[in-house]
Amino acid sequence: MSIADRIFITMCKDILENGTSSRGQSIRPRWEDGSPAHTIKKFGIVNRYVLQKEFPILTLRPINLEAAIDEILWIWQKKSNNINNLNSKIWDSWADKAGSIGKAYGYQLGRKIHFPEGQMDQVDWILTSLKTNPYSRRMVTNIFNHDDLKEMGLQPCAWSLTFNVCDNKLNAILNQRSQDILVANSWNVCQYAVLIHMFAQVSEMEVGELVHVIADAHIYERHIPLVEELTKREAYPAPQFVINKSIKNFYDFKTNDFQLNNYKTGKPIRKIPVAV
Repeated sequence: MSIADRIFITMCKDILENGTSSRGQSIRPRWEDGSPAHTIKKFGIVNRYVLQKEFPILTLRPINLEAAIDEILWIWQKKSNNINNLNSKIWDSWADKAGSIGKAYGYQLGRKIHFPEGQMDQVDWILTSLKTNPYSRRMVTNIFNHDDLKEMGLQPCAWSLTFNVCDNKLNAILNQRSQDILVANSWNVCQYAVLIHMFAQVSEMEVGELVHVIADAHIYERHIPLVEELTKREAYPAPQFVINKSIKNFYDFKTNDFQLNNYKTGKPIRKIPVAV
């Protein structure tokens, strides 16, 4: 069993056994049939992944790492807010007819800001800081821009990343206001683990820890049987993560610069209903 599997199983059991139901509350999410999408949740879950030990991907079921990386490059590298620049359909429900999700995600990372080091966007500021002032305690990105919330197709779930270097190891804290545990947990963990690997490599550092802080960690009621099935499955050792070591510029990475060796998993779970 991988460490990521063990963390996921422990978290899911905790939510189901000790969580709070949204029944009786007025909630926003709806299923396709229009009925309210109720959840059971825990507040303030913190998971830690030591990236030097293993790559934190589930083996309980397959995770499409290439699609997850494509999305993180769409946000952090392309700094795009248009689904036409993305190779999957996961954002279609929040896009307008032109494909825009509004002033969200990549748009916020691509905005030019007057930093003390000069005018640049948040991604370039982090890359600059890692090379010129790596032990700074101020390397924080934030895409939850209150002025622009009304113009976002979806307000950011994963909204802040704090970078911190210890002994030339790059660590990061991912703050997430809300997470659909079944659909998004391993997906987001893998994405930001890859992002740390990329930033570390182009900054001539090693990877350290990813600390994932989830304010509202929830399991939808219609997902409970699927989650219970997953927690009872056989798990496998973590695969080997391989990154193209020749890449020295963050903007040169492509999805095919990453691969997993010996990624053995359980079977895919049946179609997951998604609330919007």
